[in-house]
Amino acid sequence: MNSLSFAERVEFYRFGAGLQLDPKQRSDLGQFMTPICIGRFMASLFENLTGDLRILDPGAGVGSLTATLVERLCEAKVKPRSTSLTCYEIEPSLTSYLRNTLEEVSMYFDLNQLELRTTIHEKDFIVDSGIGMKPDLFQPEAGKATYTHVIMNPPYKKITSSSVHRSALRKAGIETTNLYTGFMFLATRALEQGGELVAIVPRSFCNGPYFKEFRENFFSEMLLRHIHIFEKRNIAFKGDGVLQENIILHAIKKRKPSEVKITTSKGCAFRADGIKGKYVTKEMTHHTVPYTSVIRPSDPDKFVHITSNDLEQIIVDCMDHFTAKLDDLGVRVSTGPVIDFRLKSELSMNLEEGTVPLLYAQHFRGRKLEWPKAMRKPNAIRVSKNSRKWLWENKGHFVVTRRFTTKEERRRIVATVYGSELPGSLIGFENHLNVYHVDGVGLPLNLARGIAIFLNSTLVDRFFRQFNGHTQVNATDLRSLRYPDKKVLVRIGKEDASVLSQNEIDTIIEEELQNMTKDVDKFRVKKKIDEALTILKDLNMPKAQQNERSALTLLALLGMHSSSSWNNIERPLIGISSLMDSIRQHFGKEYAPNTRETIRQETIHQFVDTGIALHNPDNPGRPTNSPDTCYQISSEAFQLIQSFGTDL
Repeated sequence: MNSLSFAERVEFYRFGAGLQLDPKQRSDLGQFMTPICIGRFMASLFENLTGDLRILDPGAGVGSLTATLVERLCEAKVKPRSTSLTCYEIEPSLTSYLRNTLEEVSMYFDLNQLELRTTIHEKDFIVDSGIGMKPDLFQPEAGKATYTHVIMNPPYKKITSSSVHRSALRKAGIETTNLYTGFMFLATRALEQGGELVAIVPRSFCNGPYFKEFRENFFSEMLLRHIHIFEKRNIAFKGDGVLQENIILHAIKKRKPSEVKITTSKGCAFRADGIKGKYVTKEMTHHTVPYTSVIRPSDPDKFVHITSNDLEQIIVDCMDHFTAKLDDLGVRVSTGPVIDFRLKSELSMNLEEGTVPLLYAQHFRGRKLEWPKAMRKPNAIRVSKNSRKWLWENKGHFVVTRRFTTKEERRRIVATVYGSELPGSLIGFENHLNVYHVDGVGLPLNLARGIAIFLNSTLVDRFFRQFNGHTQVNATDLRSLRYPDKKVLVRIGKEDASVLSQNEIDTIIEEELQNMTKDVDKFRVKKKIDEALTILKDLNMPKAQQNERSALTLLALLGMHSSSSWNNIERPLIGISSLMDSIRQHFGKEYAPNTRETIRQETIHQFVDTGIALHNPDNPGRPTNSPDTCYQISSEAFQLIQSFGTDL
């Protein structure tokens, strides 16, 4: 029997089972089966597969993950001494396929005279593992078998406080709101010391208050070794139409923390790299960071900071220098209290007697307020017995952000200072807004402006994007941020955020950081390179020119350095050698002399071909090999980039 064909046959089982499960049934189960390409990558992450193996696959489906792990065991030079496979699956239409998978596994092991024992539990993993267990967390002596390895793709589904799953997990010693974290908790407890877990799960557990207890318990026992992230939400389970941001993680139980490898891929077509013995995919990136950069010992919330490249790590390191909580500032942030559909009879399209202004997200454009506004939403709300408790005093300065943005918007957080300038003694904030206040009253002017400047900085926006990974900006997220201390906010709040350019806002925050860390210089460089890459993508440059080399070339052609504003770009005449000197001087990147031709042939020529740059505009007849050969940004590209830069 060929081990590769065996894994591929199981892939056909997955397709067949998928056709049998209707969408509602699949939604009820909350389970989406793992493609073989992802399973192989997951199986490759285990570090030790020798000796006596006891492997658990909870929520096994048709056995896809078990099959890929068996495939790796069979291909290993050093075979395990013995193997025990335990699979849980509650859905009858899947267990028939699962039996076929394990029968083929048994045949293969018999042919190779390897010891194997398989067990299928047609039971609910959480109920079977949780009910009747001791409340002590992660205790092998609680009577359950211990495993050396867990490979899992648990179901993703919210669980109510009154459900049997919540009850079972509560008895097991954990309060959690989703099936997948319940699976992870119980599987972790069943691991022996030194045991390994590889799982593909939603990223949502990495932050937020709902999963805090889970994170505390999980990371008190498990140490991360590897995290893989997908650039797009629909990649991992594309065939099932799942728009869930998933990650793959590898963790080991009770081991001294060292480093965490973080990899990123645009797709999931993983293939074996024969040279390195790993599974890789096209345009896969990786970097390694200290464990304390991912799980910070001083962080009481145990947030998981996942950075996919050096720029993201620099952003995290810079943000780490801000330590004030909102409580330290004497400030609160809340969701707007007015839920309009509950107060329909009190809403008014215009301000009239007995009403006060009502502010919606639509009233805030950029960092300015537009009220009243001709739109489908009302502009006012009647003050009545029903509405009065949801209205605040129209006094002081409130900092307002929208709760929802689209993926296409350049900024996730846009903060506006509302200074109680509208008429009336009361004000209504609708539920799609977040509002900074002090017990329902606005803040002092300079403090409000300082908070707005901080929130509107590129540093905060990029930190939020990479940390949260969704388009919502909830009050909980804003509470979890750390801010400059109050004195700093009041000082920088002497400036009015509504009239500052983005570059001026960023300069204010970067100057504050300059006194705390040298990372700000790295941030400026990486930020400018990232902005140049965004421009190249928006100009529809080929992917071969969407790289750091081309971004730095564009910056040099525009006469820029790390602190330059996109509004103040230039059009210098510049040769390749001078261009490389500019890159070295202003961005710290020194290319070897033999890179001249790479820059010329793989970046500059494409810039000229697409009309971004001009070749010898001062003397079009100049000989090809002339040492005076030079290039210049075209006037059309210059104007386009200049206008684009106002949004950066």
